[in-house]
Amino acid sequence: MIKTIEWVDGVVRMIDQTRLPTEKVFVDCRTIEEVSLAIKTMIIRGAPAIGVAAAMGVSLGAEEILAEDFAGFYSQLEKKCAELARSRPTAVNLAWGIARMKRVASDNKDLALPDLKKRLRRESQTICDEDIAANQAMGAFGQTLIADGNNVLTHCNAGALATAGFGTALGVIRASVNAGKKISVLANETRPFLQGARLTVWELMEDNIPVKLITDSMAGHFMQKKQVDVVVVGADRIAANGDVANKIGTYMVAILAKNHNIPFYVAAPISTLDLSLASGEEIPIEERSADEVTTINNKRMAPEGAMVAHPAFDITPHQLVTAIITDKGIALPPFTETLKKLAG
Repeated sequence: MIKTIEWVDGVVRMIDQTRLPTEKVFVDCRTIEEVSLAIKTMIIRGAPAIGVAAAMGVSLGAEEILAEDFAGFYSQLEKKCAELARSRPTAVNLAWGIARMKRVASDNKDLALPDLKKRLRRESQTICDEDIAANQAMGAFGQTLIADGNNVLTHCNAGALATAGFGTALGVIRASVNAGKKISVLANETRPFLQGARLTVWELMEDNIPVKLITDSMAGHFMQKKQVDVVVVGADRIAANGDVANKIGTYMVAILAKNHNIPFYVAAPISTLDLSLASGEEIPIEERSADEVTTINNKRMAPEGAMVAHPAFDITPHQLVTAIITDKGIALPPFTETLKKLAG
């Protein structure tokens, strides 16, 4: 299995996803600031993977703190966590991972500080292990919605590279293949960062799963030609009513799927739910740099001085979502009831 992120000899090692598919390069992070930069520059991306990276980053930050008591330690830890939280705003797993690590610190405040730091390191590894297990559970639930012979369309990368391993949307695809189903995948290229072209296609080819790359603007054509049976995507944040924040272009795919009566499934762990938000209107949308739109591989594709808009995510209304596949089960409408029940 692809190891997106792991502890290696006291450093956080992650695949540099900006270098794929032409190079498989690893980046070692030794400080919380280096983890924050890796998240901000998309060396690591995908909501679950960001949550794991956040937890490991907090552990690195804790190691650096020199304090005489818990109060001094926690004060410094909070400052480091606040800076880490600003690295990317949309994926709720970032805040979730940080909050969980802070809670573990508070719950173990009576430990000697060296032991508390070890406890935080263990918790970050637990979060990593839990993410892989959650993805495998999600795959087991989700594969029941995929039929033998289905053509599956996916958008962006919700695979092992977006998680600690196995994947969310691609985890459903992997589990379907593991169950003996013969399926094929259409992967949207996912402009402007090309996660579909660079990452999803690379992952599926590594696993010998039939995949065909298409541009984002081709999705409607293939639906019209009845060459798409089901759509499966991931999510970066899901509101209480089932509105889904995912990579820009997801909303467009959902509308097309609805128009062609194609099931539209979202695969995401419980940690991606944000039940504190009533709807997707409250989800912050990250605006990324114009350069990612105007250039490809450092080659300029638009005139100098062109005005650019670059929201990195969009909101798919819950009315367009057929079901939400989680590690605790499958949520069906009305999502305000079923998501809350699955979240416990």
